[in-house]
Amino acid sequence: MCSPQESGMNAVGARMVTRSRSRGAGLRRGGEEAAPLRSVEAAAEGRKSHSSVKRQRKTQRLNVAYEASEGETGEEAEHLQAPGWEPRDWQRQLENIRTMRSGKDAPVDQLGVEHCYDLSAPPKVRRYQVLLSLMLSSQTKDQVTAGAMQRLRARGLTVDSILQTDDSTLGMLIYPVGFWRNKVKYIKQTSAILQQRYGGDIPASVAELVALPGVGPKMAHLAMAVAWGTVSGIAVDTHVHRIANRLKWTKKATKSPEATRTALEEWLPRELWSEINGLLVGFGQQTCLPVHPRCQACLNRALCPAAQGL
Repeated sequence: MCSPQESGMNAVGARMVTRSRSRGAGLRRGGEEAAPLRSVEAAAEGRKSHSSVKRQRKTQRLNVAYEASEGETGEEAEHLQAPGWEPRDWQRQLENIRTMRSGKDAPVDQLGVEHCYDLSAPPKVRRYQVLLSLMLSSQTKDQVTAGAMQRLRARGLTVDSILQTDDSTLGMLIYPVGFWRNKVKYIKQTSAILQQRYGGDIPASVAELVALPGVGPKMAHLAMAVAWGTVSGIAVDTHVHRIANRLKWTKKATKSPEATRTALEEWLPRELWSEINGLLVGFGQQTCLPVHPRCQACLNRALCPAAQGL
């Protein structure tokens, strides 16, 4: 049907009158016959107006950057989009530590767990030796751990050889590692479990590793990385714990290495997890010492909260 603008008001009126007569509808005379036309025009205008409103509403909705879902306030929506916490200047601090550690001349670089096992031994034996060196390293300097591992390996360090060694002899071999008496007991118990349950191998999960006597979370994560080549988490010892708190790499101060591990894993990119232990341990051995840290020689002196005022 043509629009009123194209055919003229009279033509439209005539068609409307003809259509109404064909349906048998009675029309009043005079100007009242134009009433249906006015109704059509009003309806058309109404449709135009309604369509315009719909378009306008649609345009307004498209301009909204974020719409809260049902039952969610705008404030909550903004909170969901907020970036996660991360320490101030941590990337610059990390690069400075890498620079200071570029020489790879700390004890951990020469005598750490990666250097304590027999490379020529079968894979299962190598993994066992990795775990044993980690058990010995607790509260012990790398130099002392490495010496104990050399003495053990000279006698053939396997699950069977350890189980066949009496406690007194084992104690002499590992002395003077920290808490050596307890470690004799833990090594014997763990070796027996490995023989009975794992065929002389070590478990391939953190949960199973920490269930072994004398094995803690740090040892488990390092064992997963070194023995199995799997990054399961950040290995946090006293060095990493101390340095992370000095640099304020935790959102709030932590009181234990395990709490520090949890805090670091919340923000530190996963691709850095395998690097951070060796990097910070060596840094703690050479520069960021437990007592009297060498802040004057540290590239992070101006960036480290703990160094301010020294």
